[in-house]
Amino acid sequence: MSELFAGPDGAARCRWCGAAPEFLHYHDSEWGFPVVDDRRLFEKICLEGFQSGLSWRTILAKRDNFRRAFHNFDIERVARFSERDVERLLQDEGIVRHRGKIEAVINNAKRAQELVESEGSLARFVWKFEQAPESMAAPQTVSTSAEAIALSKALKKLGWKFVGPTTVYAFMQAMGLVNDHSHGCVIRERAESARSEFKRP
Repeated sequence: MSELFAGPDGAARCRWCGAAPEFLHYHDSEWGFPVVDDRRLFEKICLEGFQSGLSWRTILAKRDNFRRAFHNFDIERVARFSERDVERLLQDEGIVRHRGKIEAVINNAKRAQELVESEGSLARFVWKFEQAPESMAAPQTVSTSAEAIALSKALKKLGWKFVGPTTVYAFMQAMGLVNDHSHGCVIRERAESARSEFKRP
């Protein structure tokens, strides 16, 4: 089976983004493009945690609801959430109502605050684990990497939750720490160009 499919404009793209209508824009404008903004990095690692055991389509369809429920993933605000907020979120039908995952987001916001204090930014810490191109497997052939395992271990050691190696690798793919677009995908070169121009924190 080909790794590619023809998009609405006729250009080849990663096959996975043809599986659901909402995937195309996400694939073309976000996935694999480097991110330095702490709020976006925090949001994505939280959403990857929520995805655990579910499909990304489920999470992407609910992303606006998640943003509303968690105040746009503002680290300072989420870190102040209380048990009352947990109960409120457990009643929110617009998100995934899983107590452990909700509590993990609040915990991780507190841990993110600590990282910002010690490292200067969440981005500065995360980008230390960027994967070297020469060590990468063929696009979309693996679900984790040595760098993802190392970042997962580092985060767990600092008290983060729902940050296993597979979750962290998916985060790295999405946030541009890895360019995992298929060879021949029209977006691969755009993502690589963005990565080459990107100023590492």
